[in-house]
Amino acid sequence: MSGDIKTRISTFEAPYRREVWLDEVRFESGMRLLRVTIKEGRRFTQLDLDEATADQWAHVMLDWAHCAREGGSQ
Repeated sequence: MSGDIKTRISTFEAPYRREVWLDEVRFESGMRLLRVTIKEGRRFTQLDLDEATADQWAHVMLDWAHCAREGGSQ
């Protein structure tokens, strides 16, 4: 993992004192993944996403947020 390059994209607070980190990780092989890290107290949950999965997740989250803002349900 010494040749991997991690670039922080964003950090933000989430409900219930959680912190979310989004990083782009470039591996020596050339593969790029979006790393989502959620910090809950001393516990860390890490999830690596490829471009297609990140795109799908982003669309579902946006749809939910827009619907929730309008008072509807999915």
